[in-house]
Amino acid sequence: MNNRLYGNLIFELSQPGRRAYSLPETEFPEYPVSSIPAALRRAADAELPECDELTVVRHYTNHSANNFGVNNGFYPLGSCTMKYNPVINEEVAAMPAFTSLHPLQPADTVQGALAVYRGLEKSLCALTGMGEFTLNPFAGAHGELTGLMVIRAYHQSRGDTKRVKVIVPDSAHGTNPASAAVCGLEIVEVKSTADGLVDVADLKPLLGDDIAAMMMTNPNTLGLFEREIPEITRLVHDCGGLMYYDGANLNPMLGVSRPADMGFDVMHINLHKTFSTPHGGGGPGSGPVGVRKGLEPFLPMPRVIENADGTLAIDNGCADALGAVSAFTGNFLVALRAYTYILTLGKENIRMVGPLATLNANYIKERLKDLYELPIDGLCKHEFVFNGLRDKSTGITTMDIAKRLLDYGYHAPTIYFPLLFHESLMIEPTENESKETIDAFIDIMRRIAHEAATEPETVHSAPHNTPISRVDDVLAAKQPVLTFRQLKN
Repeated sequence: MNNRLYGNLIFELSQPGRRAYSLPETEFPEYPVSSIPAALRRAADAELPECDELTVVRHYTNHSANNFGVNNGFYPLGSCTMKYNPVINEEVAAMPAFTSLHPLQPADTVQGALAVYRGLEKSLCALTGMGEFTLNPFAGAHGELTGLMVIRAYHQSRGDTKRVKVIVPDSAHGTNPASAAVCGLEIVEVKSTADGLVDVADLKPLLGDDIAAMMMTNPNTLGLFEREIPEITRLVHDCGGLMYYDGANLNPMLGVSRPADMGFDVMHINLHKTFSTPHGGGGPGSGPVGVRKGLEPFLPMPRVIENADGTLAIDNGCADALGAVSAFTGNFLVALRAYTYILTLGKENIRMVGPLATLNANYIKERLKDLYELPIDGLCKHEFVFNGLRDKSTGITTMDIAKRLLDYGYHAPTIYFPLLFHESLMIEPTENESKETIDAFIDIMRRIAHEAATEPETVHSAPHNTPISRVDDVLAAKQPVLTFRQLKN
């Protein structure tokens, strides 16, 4: 759509004297503008756009068509599990009975909301094998920090203050070492084998009486199941440390295996990934933290508890608890969406999530590995990582491939992560995607590989069909333009 309203800023459509509004007379004539202290008033009028209503409506309607999400296209963003968010989740979360609640209402007036919290906590315990959950953390990284604080509180409660180190695999999400550092812990890196798994031989010399925990993501960032987990958990537990499970990649494990059964003591879950609630653009999020039996007293407050008569209440006090890590009991409407998702699937169907996600990922991998370099072959889980094109002579990079995908209407996968490979291209389909959608994506990926060999400049200069063409990423980072200033004639 080559339309002046489509690509321009609203400021550039401005014409002096045009209006798209009609304001009523002030309801407070006794307080004229002149009554505002001069120091608080503008010296000159704000530089606001002046447009007629139809121009404004068309401008923002056209721009809204640029938004991309799982509702209008395939979203193979690796490690983020951008799965479809069923409409029923939104309908339930929009019910006035929930949206009109206030967090300071007496507990006896919000028994339904507390039942949602408690029901979700019990469901998460059943799915992960953990003994108890808190829904207080607002995001995955916030959950990591909370979980590590639980671990540190556990060690300190026993007077074991020398445990200040956390072991993190070199393939871990960047939030793992960041969360440990924020918690005041030292990071010790353990290397991966050529097969992309934690190197147990490299791990053993790192263990000692100063180890507080080891953090692991399973499947790991390469989409591989860590086969040595029983040995790893034994080694860490034998030296007195705890095992932390990063739940970012929990999706392929649903209905297949549980972190607690693998030997993990503490974990977090991304409700906004695994349990189908909208995320992206900074929120909303939720990162519940689960702990094995015996660690419940260290969870943060407040907590939802069950009284002897079956009613629910808010507990704000526990001697060993962390105190508050968020306002009240967490992001309620995100928890509500997740609970709706779990109840909609039921225990019969939620066990299909992991196997279907795994099937979709392996299908794409096998269909494309003749054209894209697969550094580590074999069965993957929910995602896998290519190292760019097999034919390196084309000069086409992973960035070029990602940009060219935009021309064909696909959101690009995660690129240049993990850092184990120079041209990483991480692809994650979810269980929701049909074979037809996946086949169409595969066809485009194969077409791009063909273009790279026959007309590389087309790929290298992509995208061509988007409102903004290829930008200078380095210049944009070094000299960002964050405000608009109208040029004077």
